[in-house]
Amino acid sequence: SRPRGAGGGTVLLPSMLMFGVILASSGLLLMIEKGILAEVKPPPLHPAAGELSRRGGHGGGRGGGEEAPSDLDYEVLQDIRNRTIRAVCGQRAMPRSVWELPAGQRRTVLRHLLVSDKYRFLYCYVPKVACSNWKRILKVLDGALESVDVKLKMDHKSDLVFLGDMKPDEISYRLKNYYKFIFVRNPMERLLSAYRNKFGEIKEYQQKYGVEIIRRYRKNGGNSAGDDVTFSEFLRYLLDEEVERMNEHWMPIYNLCQPCAVRYDFIGSYERLNADANHVLERVQSPSFIRFPERQSWYKPVTAETLHYYLCNTQRWLIKELLPKYILDFSLFAYPLPNITSEFCRQ
Repeated sequence: SRPRGAGGGTVLLPSMLMFGVILASSGLLLMIEKGILAEVKPPPLHPAAGELSRRGGHGGGRGGGEEAPSDLDYEVLQDIRNRTIRAVCGQRAMPRSVWELPAGQRRTVLRHLLVSDKYRFLYCYVPKVACSNWKRILKVLDGALESVDVKLKMDHKSDLVFLGDMKPDEISYRLKNYYKFIFVRNPMERLLSAYRNKFGEIKEYQQKYGVEIIRRYRKNGGNSAGDDVTFSEFLRYLLDEEVERMNEHWMPIYNLCQPCAVRYDFIGSYERLNADANHVLERVQSPSFIRFPERQSWYKPVTAETLHYYLCNTQRWLIKELLPKYILDFSLFAYPLPNITSEFCRQ
């Protein structure tokens, strides 16, 4: 458990190693109750020095100018992910292919798998994990868009090919022979991003979901326009909602992309979006002029401090009750559970 460095010294990664031990156990939910995971810190997930290759761009990732650690941290993270996915998906009850999924779950994953026949890859898009920029790239690769920098409102349906629109034999062929990838993100950070975007900026979501949430969880909330939903109210709504009926912007990644039924060749991280996106673009041999788009100037990223603020101002019982719905996202993709201890929140 102690990899040797180039100079012969011992490199100890306590947070990563502890998380690996935790994942190896079967008591994740028990640990939530006992707060054992409170001391586990998120692993560093920034691109290593010199890893950015021939493609530029800042994408939607963070820390474009930060000094990055060595590759060792990320290698350990990937190893934990791979081992955990193999262990969980190797269980007898887990699906081995999309055809073993119930019809509703199969429709969901096939509806989220985008196809590039020209470059022979499948991309499972996850809302709030830079999926708009990936869709933009697919349109450029297909010739429907001139450049990733074209200023226009993203149409999430047109000029895109969805695996779910194909015949069963065409689906099976592509699942077997195409390069498959997804990008993942810290589950709580993704939920906060969805909350701030959908209920703070988009009237359609305020009217469709916000009005109902406030009516359900707030006394005398019948006159609300749905634009003042609190984060706690949003989490209560998620707690009461059936996972399979959730909107895609807050449905767990596991349910959207079914990593047991679909064997992905690569799992990229939002936390190191640029480096991982470049890896995928080179792997599928896309034209060298195509790069991952720069982050839009209007985009307001969720920082660690912002997430800390929201979580520490939310009732602990609510977060603990909600975690089991997203536990596979935390465990399969090696994200530490949120630290909501009194000591941490006082800082």
